[in-house]
Amino acid sequence: MEDTRMDTQNKENSHDNEFAKLSWRERISYGAGDLAQNLIFGTVGSMLLFYLTTVYGISAAVGATIFLVVRWVNVFWDPWVGAFVDKRNPKLGKYRPYLIYFGIPLTILAALLFLPIPSLRGNIPYAFISYLATALVYSFVNIPYGALNASLTRDNQEVSTLTTVRMTEANIGNLLVYTFLPLFVQLASPNPQSKDIGFFGIHMNLGNYAAAGAGPAYFKVMSIYMVIGFVLLMCTFFGIKERVLPTKKETASVKYSDLFAEIKRNKPLQILGLFFLIGFTFMFFGNTVWPFYMQYNIGHPEWMASINLIGSIPGIFLVFLWPIVRKHIGKKQFFYLFLTLFIIGQLILWVWSFPAFKNAVLLGYVGRFLMQWGITAATGYMWSLVPEVVSYGEYTSHKRVAGIINAIMGLFFKIGLALGGIIPGYINAFTNFNGKHATQSASALTGIQWSMIWLPIILAVVAMWIMSKYPLSDPEVEKINKEIDALHHQN
Repeated sequence: MEDTRMDTQNKENSHDNEFAKLSWRERISYGAGDLAQNLIFGTVGSMLLFYLTTVYGISAAVGATIFLVVRWVNVFWDPWVGAFVDKRNPKLGKYRPYLIYFGIPLTILAALLFLPIPSLRGNIPYAFISYLATALVYSFVNIPYGALNASLTRDNQEVSTLTTVRMTEANIGNLLVYTFLPLFVQLASPNPQSKDIGFFGIHMNLGNYAAAGAGPAYFKVMSIYMVIGFVLLMCTFFGIKERVLPTKKETASVKYSDLFAEIKRNKPLQILGLFFLIGFTFMFFGNTVWPFYMQYNIGHPEWMASINLIGSIPGIFLVFLWPIVRKHIGKKQFFYLFLTLFIIGQLILWVWSFPAFKNAVLLGYVGRFLMQWGITAATGYMWSLVPEVVSYGEYTSHKRVAGIINAIMGLFFKIGLALGGIIPGYINAFTNFNGKHATQSASALTGIQWSMIWLPIILAVVAMWIMSKYPLSDPEVEKINKEIDALHHQN
């Protein structure tokens, strides 16, 4: 039955279908998956290390080690998931069904990471096992979802528009995670005090979200986020149509070793994978360390929500500029421009930490705005290059292994996510950070500054150099897709 269904699906793929112009409903529905994953798993990347080393009560070194071990497991797990997905054709679609099958357990597991049972506080095995289980299940959502990006259409302009829409929704998720999540947790935390949040003189009753008693606040807020995230995954499932599918022969020939073969022969994959790794490493450096930087180096955690709100503007309201900028200055220059903006924003945030400027909230606004504009553009728009890497792989190997390629990209993404949590954690441990103390030593503050400012700047420069080596131009990609489509129709 699966083979018959696959043949039928491929016969239905006319030229117009594979190069389909997507409706706005489909674009928005697909982007809802990015928003969903930010609400479900982005919360983990943004707050888990801070939660574990303050509220949960384990050391910075142990927290970093948990991140390290789980991500090494993902190194072997994700490629297997990619091959598993590519070799199967579930009844409800090639990639879509995984959003339901694994979205439910992912939602539950992510909430249980913050389970506020006093007897579990400081329990290292529980922290490790719950995080490992969440990460393993997340792969079965994230990898098929990524593969869907290359399965909706071959039209390069449509892929560019789709990326713009999905990144807008992803950045709305970032707003909810990095701006409102800390605010909601502080509002629900114990011992609230009226504080100026740094936004037009507005005061709110905010509690201490670094205190041991803040556990229930985290769990309540996280649980709500998880439920909303799952609803959005269902919007993706019901709102999209898979059109660009592998043939029966291609599906049958997929094997785990294709991972290594694809990495070896696909140079665009090698370059883009390295860019993913470096880009997401310094992105998650900032996401992980930002609460520490605001709490200890700046001393105004109550300003986090308002500053993050300003920082979220480019990722939501200026995303429409991405295709325009790329069209006028080119693919590589796009990344050079926005990574430079990121560096400028980082330097402003560094100046903000000087004793004379710590109360100058305007520096926080400007620095965060430029830093976020740069990072969201660079790490957001690079997803538009994944479908062309998939097509290049299909062109050279005669196998369309979107799942495996997205597993590789997801692997680089997750290693970057892990390094962004692991390295700051070990730096905190090395510089004697102590989450039980209200203030930190000079060495601990220096460590936080290196994690927040200097290492991301260095990595941004490395990312520019890597992107300079990317070999595929837009005319080459268009030529490849047309030749593949013509070959399919000949067969």
